[in-house]
Amino acid sequence: MDKDLLFKYNTPGPRYTSYPTVPYWQKTPPTEQNWKKLAKEAFTISNEKEGISLYIHLPFCESLCTYCGCNTRITINHKVEETYINAVLKEWELYFSIFDTTKPIIREIHLGGGTPTFFSPENLAKLIEGLLKNADVHPKAQFSFEAHPGNTTDEHLQALFNVGFRRVSIGVQDFNPLVLAVINRHQTFEQVSHLTKKAREIGYTSVNYDIVYGLPMQKVCTMMETIMRVVQLRPDRIAFYSYAHIPWIKPGQRKYTESDLPDPDKKMAIYETGRNALELSGYHDIGMDHFSLETDELFKAQQNGRLHRNFMGYTDTHTQLLIGLGASSISDSWTGYVQNEKNVEAYYEKISAGILPIIKGHELTKDDLILRKHILRIMTSFETSWKHEDEVCDDLYKALERLSELQFDELVEIEPYQLRVTDTGKAFVRNVCMAFDAKLWAESSATVQFSKTV
Repeated sequence: MDKDLLFKYNTPGPRYTSYPTVPYWQKTPPTEQNWKKLAKEAFTISNEKEGISLYIHLPFCESLCTYCGCNTRITINHKVEETYINAVLKEWELYFSIFDTTKPIIREIHLGGGTPTFFSPENLAKLIEGLLKNADVHPKAQFSFEAHPGNTTDEHLQALFNVGFRRVSIGVQDFNPLVLAVINRHQTFEQVSHLTKKAREIGYTSVNYDIVYGLPMQKVCTMMETIMRVVQLRPDRIAFYSYAHIPWIKPGQRKYTESDLPDPDKKMAIYETGRNALELSGYHDIGMDHFSLETDELFKAQQNGRLHRNFMGYTDTHTQLLIGLGASSISDSWTGYVQNEKNVEAYYEKISAGILPIIKGHELTKDDLILRKHILRIMTSFETSWKHEDEVCDDLYKALERLSELQFDELVEIEPYQLRVTDTGKAFVRNVCMAFDAKLWAESSATVQFSKTV
């Protein structure tokens, strides 16, 4: 990859799990009544057509991984499990008033965190059984969860398999002992290996690894060692993420300083080393930071145009309605977003009062919807077109003007009514999408912080 291009386009930018991105949502969120209206409209369309998706945020961790940017609650008190599960199930009941008497058809469930496997196998089973009690499961349903190799047991794998889970995402991050010690991540290669093998033995059909580059103490040689160990275990999917250093938001990152992080030159070398090693080992670049084997459904979805991107990342499942349950979870009706209270106690308080725990949100305008469609196409298929009237707005033409330099650098090809990201440009897909981000350009002077594109 051209080093000059990497430096030129290595600028902070959103990851585009939504458009508009969260920092640019409306300052006043939709009212509870308005959100219920948007959710009901989406439910009516989505449930009959493809079912609906659920994301459940389980924020608890026994210790803080200092690199982490997620919404977490650190505790060793496992008595919190039952209280939290009961609150999530009560929130789910609140949505039933929106559905009226129509039974929801569940197409997708993802358990994220925090550390979902902080919860006991029995309590996780109780949670899922409660969610499914008055719902139907779609015949092509995909249930997945995030697993910490340091505390995920065989019993966790079996209990979740028994209630329909077939995908597991393992938080590897790195295999180097020094890097893991600095980020306070307690796990071993043997634990990751056992978890991977046991999942396949039980019957899980897809295993994902999360790997992070740019972590403190990382070097090119240590990343190569990590990737070689990853390839040895042969996960079906790999998310190869860039570390975002935001200590002013996540104070845990102050355990180390910027001098402990690889400088921009080294970070790019680490990224290129990992990316090249993965591609030489048979993994295909699916989209931003994601790789998969040809046998995995994610690759197949990209090949036949079914790949989708939402707040859970890349997925081969696309439903119009995604309901987020739990503290800080985000819901998406396609025409609107809402996010729940981040503070666990504030979340409990609203749930106890029978109120949907919304703290922020955004109702999409007509132009928002047009730009969202183009950004989603670029993120999932590296191309978009505007041959129909409902695919055009003033900001589309402004985006094409902003892309002139990327076109000169041969990162995109623009033809009448069509744009395609070149093979070279795929590494800069966030930069391409940023050209379409009218909110970002309108408020470019605002002090919003994003991670860099590489």
